[in-house]
Amino acid sequence: MAGFRIGRGRDNNRTPQQPPRQQPYGQQQAPHQAPQQPAPYGQQPYAPQQWPQQAAPGGHGEPEYFDPHAGPGPGPGYGQDPGYGPGGGNPGDAPGHTRAFVFGEDPYPYNQGGTYQAGAAQAAAPTGPRLPWKELLRGIVTRPGPTFLQMRDYAVWGPALIVTFLYGLLAVFGLDDTRKDVLNATLPNAIPIVLSAGVAFVICGLILGTVTHTLARQLGGDGAWQPTVGLSMLVMSLTDVPRLLFAMFLGGDNMLVQVLGWATWVAAGALFTSLVAKSHDLPWPKALGASAIQLVALLSIIKLGTI
Repeated sequence: MAGFRIGRGRDNNRTPQQPPRQQPYGQQQAPHQAPQQPAPYGQQPYAPQQWPQQAAPGGHGEPEYFDPHAGPGPGPGYGQDPGYGPGGGNPGDAPGHTRAFVFGEDPYPYNQGGTYQAGAAQAAAPTGPRLPWKELLRGIVTRPGPTFLQMRDYAVWGPALIVTFLYGLLAVFGLDDTRKDVLNATLPNAIPIVLSAGVAFVICGLILGTVTHTLARQLGGDGAWQPTVGLSMLVMSLTDVPRLLFAMFLGGDNMLVQVLGWATWVAAGALFTSLVAKSHDLPWPKALGASAIQLVALLSIIKLGTI
């Protein structure tokens, strides 16, 4: 019987182990993955979602980072439009996000509220439609405040030019020296004098109204030019009608005419103050100051001719 040799050796029947296979250059070996467990009964197997961590380019070279852990559902997470959030907010304001804006730019440009300016006067809206010329003339005399407020945004060139021109035609006869010259002149010579006086009063009303409007704007008013000038021309003409009617027959030296002259001048100052206050949203001291030059001019041009 042959003897047995005990020692370390190898099994000649075992297949020799092959060396590991080399991967081509540029390829990596896929990691070992555990076998997937079967899904419970009634549920479909699905692959887990992988949320890549990426940075979306923001404004002016700054990246805008998205939250990689936010799900696809509602909320300011990844996958939503960067402009608006579901709750009316901006996703750039949520945690994990950044926003970039220019220096001096409003970081909340979607604010729908108005900006409050301290000391700014609120412009009053028109309280009604445009008044016809008859109601306009009647309203200046009977209820000036509501009339000026209602017409603050409407031009009144038609009534203003016609009334001022007619007033200029009659104003010639309210001045003693001019009335004598017109009455002693022939008709071809008297007509140009009367017509030129009407045109001169229209131009004077335009200039004085523009001065009043400019001063009102310098004092903080916000009224329009056309309504202010047109209404001031009407006030200038209408307030002097009572004095003019008596001066045409009694003369400028009459005591009644002089009293009416001062009374109508004070009334003109009150109406000018109300006009500027309603049209430009100014307190009455500033409105009176804006009308001061026009009042002084009326006193020196018209009133002092008979007083």
